[in-house]
Amino acid sequence: AKMSAPTMEERKACWGARDEFWQCLERHADDASKCEKLRLVFESRWQWVKYFNKRRDFLKYKRKLETEGYHPPEAAGKS
Repeated sequence: AKMSAPTMEERKACWGARDEFWQCLERHADDASKCEKLRLVFESRWQWVKYFNKRRDFLKYKRKLETEGYHPPEAAGKS
C-alpha cells in the first residue's frame, strides 16, 4: 500500500495537532500520560508520527548541547 502525500489541509491539521501535543509535553515536563488525548489526535492525523517524535527528541538534544555543551563520557581503559 503506497502512502500518498498529505494535502495542504491534512498537513495543517497535523502540524496543529503536533504543536498542541508538544506544548502539552513542555507544560508537563514530558509526562506523556497527561497528554494522552492530544497524542491520540496527533497520531490519528498523521502517518509520519515516528519522524516527528524523533525530530523532537533530536531538537531537545541539540538545545541541551547548545546550552550545556558536549561532555563526552569518560573513556574506560585509557591507554
